[in-house]
Amino acid sequence: MDAAHRSLNRTLAAALALALGASAGSAALAQSSPPPRAERGAPPPAARVCTTCGVVEAVRQHESRGNSSGVGAVAGGVLGGVLGHQIGSGRGNTLATIAGAGAGAYAGNEIEKNRNRKSYWTVALRMDDGRRRTFTYSSRPAVRQGDHVKLVDGGRRLALLAR
Repeated sequence: MDAAHRSLNRTLAAALALALGASAGSAALAQSSPPPRAERGAPPPAARVCTTCGVVEAVRQHESRGNSSGVGAVAGGVLGGVLGHQIGSGRGNTLATIAGAGAGAYAGNEIEKNRNRKSYWTVALRMDDGRRRTFTYSSRPAVRQGDHVKLVDGGRRLALLAR
């Protein structure tokens, strides 16, 4: 049995040596690697800010009154004068013609201005980097207040990122 004990002792000694070697190796590995970022006190890496992204603060429609070229006033004045001339006779006829021409000219001018009226929309953005920007569009944009958007083509279009 002495030989059996010696064989068992050798096996146990080899297993113990192997266990101690593995333990020492992992301790050495743990000491050689740097501590985690939080333990070193270094700040976390800075988040990249999208300079072409922002949140819609407002979408507003505006109307600009059209200009008149005078064609509406002339046409209205002629039409008003003709209609006014149909009323009364003598001095009344003359006054009605003058009043009709004046009223027609005013109405024709206003009609021309309304016909040449233009609508446009402005979108106010608060960019992710803190800046505020405003863009103007000729048609109603498909975004609304609170949407997170990205500028496309330098702001000619807005791409919706999140509602």
